[in-house]
Amino acid sequence: MRRPSKLVALTVGLVVLAGACGDDGGEERDASPSTSEAGGAGELVVYSGRNEELVGPLIEQFEEASGISVEVRYGDTAEMAAQILEEGDNSPADVFFGQDAGALGALAEEGRLVTLADEQLDLVADGLEDDEGRWVGTSARARVVVYNNEELTEAELPDSILDFVDPKWQGRIGWAPTNGSFQAFVTALRVIEGEDGAREWLEGIEANEPVVFDGNIPIVEAVAAGEISVGFVNHYYLYQFLAENPDYTASNKLYGGGDPGGLVNVAGAGILDTADHVDEANAFVDYLLSVDAQTYFAEETYEIPVADGVQPVEGVPTLDDVTLADIDLNQLDDLAGTLALLTELGLV
Repeated sequence: MRRPSKLVALTVGLVVLAGACGDDGGEERDASPSTSEAGGAGELVVYSGRNEELVGPLIEQFEEASGISVEVRYGDTAEMAAQILEEGDNSPADVFFGQDAGALGALAEEGRLVTLADEQLDLVADGLEDDEGRWVGTSARARVVVYNNEELTEAELPDSILDFVDPKWQGRIGWAPTNGSFQAFVTALRVIEGEDGAREWLEGIEANEPVVFDGNIPIVEAVAAGEISVGFVNHYYLYQFLAENPDYTASNKLYGGGDPGGLVNVAGAGILDTADHVDEANAFVDYLLSVDAQTYFAEETYEIPVADGVQPVEGVPTLDDVTLADIDLNQLDDLAGTLALLTELGLV
């Protein structure tokens, strides 16, 4: 089994991080990965950091369309990445289907993902795939500030996420420090603003006595109820509520201009270097980038499609509407460093 010593710190950090992560709103899961049997003859094995309720129907669609049988092991994205590292050459996984670029990048940096075909990488916009072609984004999500639209107008919100340290926001902010998407944002903040800048922002928000939540959906609900004024979430949570009530009393503020508050992250997929079912794995990646799958992401999860030919549902930003932060998504692989900072500050 390949388990070089340089993996130890990363593996431990990812496992600890996984234990600290909360739900990603609609991506809730048990603390431990599913341990269903994987690796039967002719079966594609997928390690999924995306929740079964969310992507299970999509994987069933792939099975029906391709005739390929899929065994899926579900768990937290960081935890599943750590498990692949621990399993080394003995991992039964063919594909890693991750919730964010950080875990995908961590596996890529450790040499566990092979280079994908140009035909796959060319389907997505620049910046939404690994710069060396080892993973590809399958759907995108933008960080936003959700706000109560009966209390505030968009013009009353700060011009940058960094300005919420102003004392006038004391007691009015909701955040979820244990949430994986928030931690990916903090990782980006560390890259953009530096370690000291990220620490200063976190300390400034903490000084404003934010309300702490376990996940993002409760933040949106609290904003709409007027319990808090604003919350830091991904864009798509709100649309689950708007689908049921178009007059829902919350709106999203989408930051542009490269502001870290508008970070665009991706869910994505990569093929393992030890994959036994390479053709099937490539078929699965192809399917995730197909019109059918991209339509599923648009209409069922309210994410932003990343391949040509499919538009988001009405109201959801398109890739043309968002401005990618000045950051390579591969730089989000230092998840353990982010957890260390949040732990140092007593936030997780």
